[in-house]
Amino acid sequence: MTGTRMYGMLVVFPAILSFAATAGVHTGPVDVQDAFVPRTRVSIRNGRWHLNDAITYRGALAEGLLMNVRMVNAVFEDLNRSDFDPEANADEFIAHVPEYVAQGVRAFTLCLQGGMPGYEGALNSAFRPDGSLRESYLRRVQRVIEACDRHGVVVILGCYYQRQDQVLTSDEAVRAGVVNAAKWIAQRGFTNVMMEIANEFGHGGFDHRLLRTAEGIAELIDLAKATSPGLLVSASGLGNGRLPERVARASDFLLIHFNNTPLEEIGARIGALTKFDKPIVCNEDDKVGDEGAKAAGVSVVHGASWGFMHVEVNQRFPFRFQGAADDPVVYAAIRRVTSTQNGL
Repeated sequence: MTGTRMYGMLVVFPAILSFAATAGVHTGPVDVQDAFVPRTRVSIRNGRWHLNDAITYRGALAEGLLMNVRMVNAVFEDLNRSDFDPEANADEFIAHVPEYVAQGVRAFTLCLQGGMPGYEGALNSAFRPDGSLRESYLRRVQRVIEACDRHGVVVILGCYYQRQDQVLTSDEAVRAGVVNAAKWIAQRGFTNVMMEIANEFGHGGFDHRLLRTAEGIAELIDLAKATSPGLLVSASGLGNGRLPERVARASDFLLIHFNNTPLEEIGARIGALTKFDKPIVCNEDDKVGDEGAKAAGVSVVHGASWGFMHVEVNQRFPFRFQGAADDPVVYAAIRRVTSTQNGL
């Protein structure tokens, strides 16, 4: 979830050992329901974000940027507990998507292995041990993606999370998972989806070499792009706002986190990445209230998109999705920088 919180290695619980047997094996195309007609298409032109060929936030301070919110646990499940309804949880988020959009949000980060729910031991993965995909999980993700598409919103879809990669049995399974996820995005016809290979690659909670090294991540980025040409692909670094050059050069856009980056250092972190001439997107910052509002403003002034992560409300169980009521100060700031009627 964040570079500021190092929870160590995940314990492999018995449920993981029976995961393959209970989930079955599927190696062919995943057909979760009839194809839909996409309404929202994301693209990058001259280093600026466009939706349906129109630059984002035209005339606003955030013109050409992509203000976003981390909502990875909107598709959460835990096979180790029966007191949680993942479909109702997703429904609650979907119901509030229009409220977030009204504040100027144009992207949400989801993840096929979720995020830290505030307790250890969750078993939350769209992947089987061999890297094939679980239809039941994908149906829920698809419902959320299609809701976002209807409301003109982009999804940054993550593959791997540092408490769940242990589900996969090998580096080859990790590769297979990337290929299967990229194929699924293309097969479903999603044009509002971008891929994040891993959340905070290099984090100590990852087991697999491919997810712990810049070289491994760059390999997986290249693999996803080769599998689904035209898919925009990246991976996020730790909470210090930095990215290794190898990953930055492989990525279509640069994903950074600002959790443990002081406000006064955000500008310098963004400036250090401008040499790559690619859109810079912070898609995780756990600053709230006035500090979060300032982080959003500083990021925009320096030409980077900013992403809010409200740990206590959206990330930790029980999850809540309330639109601007999640943090009125932060969402007011997002509304200011994305509106032509307001300023910093």
